Amino acid sequence: MMKIAVASDMGMVTEHFGHCEGFMIFDTENKQILKSETIANPGHRPGFLPNFLNDMGVKVIISGGMGGGAIDIFNEKNIEVIVGARGNAKAAVEAYLQGSLKSTGSVCHEHQHHGECGE
Repeated sequence: MMKIAVASDMGMVTEHFGHCEGFMIFDTENKQILKSETIANPGHRPGFLPNFLNDMGVKVIISGGMGGGAIDIFNEKNIEVIVGARGNAKAAVEAYLQGSLKSTGSVCHEHQHHGECGE
């Protein structure tokens, strides 16, 4: 089973990861959503949210935008980060499961590996 979290406001993917209203947590298996729950954003402070989601067992985080610091922590914890998503949160997860949702990598300018972003 894989847990996917979407930073969301009112069921829609939010632009700003740290300031979202909550996280929709989807339990998925075999490209299907088994169940979802919404948890309130426990509060934005540096480095807290990636650890919080990691402790919940989340393996993928989907958001509109996210700061480089949060992305670095998710990467350290082997949590896949998808940024640049928009629209309905559940639809975004379904698109991810089907392989059609790709990260726009909108923070690539913050590190040196420009050539690796197109993969």
